[in-house]
Amino acid sequence: MPDTTDTACGCAGFSRSELLRGGASATAGRGLRAIEAGMPLPAGTGLSRRSFIARASGLALAVFGGSALSPSALDAGIAAAQAAGEDRVLVSIFCSGGLDSLSLLAPVGDARYASLRGALALGADPAFAFAEDSRMRWHPSAAPLRDLHAADKLGVIPAIGYADANQSHFTSRHYWEVGALDPAGRVGWLGRYLDQHGAPDNPLQGLSLDYTLAPSLATSGVPVAAVAEPENYSLWARDVWSSAMFDEVVSRWGGQGAIPTADPELATARGAAGMSTMLRTQLAGMQDHTGAWQTAVAYPAGNNAFPRRLASLAEMIARGLPLRVVALDANGGYDTHENQQATLDTNFGLLASSLAAFQADLEARGIADRVLVHVWSEFGRRPQANGSGTDHGAGGASLVMGTQARGRMVGEFPGLATLDRESNLRHTIDFRAVYKGLTEQWLGVSADGIVPGASGFSAPQLVR
Repeated sequence: MPDTTDTACGCAGFSRSELLRGGASATAGRGLRAIEAGMPLPAGTGLSRRSFIARASGLALAVFGGSALSPSALDAGIAAAQAAGEDRVLVSIFCSGGLDSLSLLAPVGDARYASLRGALALGADPAFAFAEDSRMRWHPSAAPLRDLHAADKLGVIPAIGYADANQSHFTSRHYWEVGALDPAGRVGWLGRYLDQHGAPDNPLQGLSLDYTLAPSLATSGVPVAAVAEPENYSLWARDVWSSAMFDEVVSRWGGQGAIPTADPELATARGAAGMSTMLRTQLAGMQDHTGAWQTAVAYPAGNNAFPRRLASLAEMIARGLPLRVVALDANGGYDTHENQQATLDTNFGLLASSLAAFQADLEARGIADRVLVHVWSEFGRRPQANGSGTDHGAGGASLVMGTQARGRMVGEFPGLATLDRESNLRHTIDFRAVYKGLTEQWLGVSADGIVPGASGFSAPQLVR
C-alpha cells in the first residue's frame, strides 16, 4: 500500500492513477497516469499493451509497444540483450507537484529572500552552506545531498525551466515528458531514444518502476515495461509447501510455454506460463526465504515505495538485467500550497536519504560508474509565500547524481532582484539543454531526433 503520510495538500484533481488494469491500449487512468479534463493527453496514449499477467502467479508486468511481440520472443530478446554486455543506465526520478527550489537551496543571502518568504524563510546556518554560491544554504533535511555535492557526486541546477512557463501540473509535466513544448506530443523523449537506439524485443530497456507507464518512456513501437514491485515477484502453487517440490512444479509449468499449439487461447495461456517462469529465474534471489529485502546498504525504513524501488533497481542492475533507461516517482508530494515547512522537512529528508543510500549501494556493488540519476520536477514555486505555503512558479531545481556526474553547479542562481513578468524565479538553464547533455554525454548518441530542436540548445557539461 502506498505511503501517504508525506504528501502535500495537492490541487483539485491532482491525484494519479495507481492501479494497472486491463485494456488493449494505454490511456490515462488505464496503463497511464490519470489527467484532468482538458489537459494534454499523456505520451503513450494508444500505445498497444500486452499484459503478461497470470492472475494466480503474482506476476505484475505489463509490456507496452511491440504489438507483435510474443512471450517467447521477449524471452529471447532479454537473453540476447544480457549476452551483449552491460550498458550505461540513466535513471529519471520525478518529484511530483512542483518542488520548491528556494527551499532545497535557500538564497538566504539574497536581499529580497526574507521579505518574500516571511515565516517560511530558512536561517543562514553555515553548516549547510552551498560552497559554489555564498548566498545559498541547503535545506537542513537535505544534508545527505549536501554531502554528495561536497564529494563531487551531485550536480546541482538551481534554476531550470523554459520560457513562458505553464503553471499547470499536467501541461508542464507533459512538456518535460515529451521533451518539447508540444501539447500534442505522444512519444516520450526517452521513448524516442529507445526507438532510435533500442531493441525490438527487450522491454526491460525502458523500465517504469510503477503500476503505470511513465510517459517519458512511451515509444512509437519498441517495447517498454512497467513493474511496480520486482522484489516481490513470486509464483504460487496450491497446496505445495516444499521448496523442492515447488521448484519442480514451476519448472514443469514453465515448460508448457514451449509446447506448440494451434489453439490461440491455449497458446496465450502457455505463453504466459513461460513468461512467468522466465521472470522468476531473472529475479531469483531478490528475496530470502522470509521475504525480507536484503541489501548491503541500509535504506530508509518505512512503507514508502521510493527507497524500496531504488533498492530493487540496484539489485536488478547488479544482476545484469538489460536496463537502459528507468523512470520512477520520488517520495511524497511537492505541491506545497500550505503546511510547506513540515511537508518539506519530511519529504526532503526521505528524498535525500534514499538517493544517498542508492548511490552508496551502487558503489558497494562496484557498478556506480554505470549509473547516472536525473532528478526533476515540473516547475518550482513562487518566491512570494502565500501564508504557510507557496503557489505554482517557474524556475525550479534539478539534480544529476553519480560517480560520473560533474558534481558542480550547472548554470547560476539568477537572484531575486529581478523576477519574470509573473513574479516568478527566472530560469538560467532550459530543461531541453539538460536533456541534450544527458543524451550526448551519458547515453553517447546525438540528441538530434530525440530532443526536438536540439541544435538550438547549448548543452551544459553534466558528466565528467
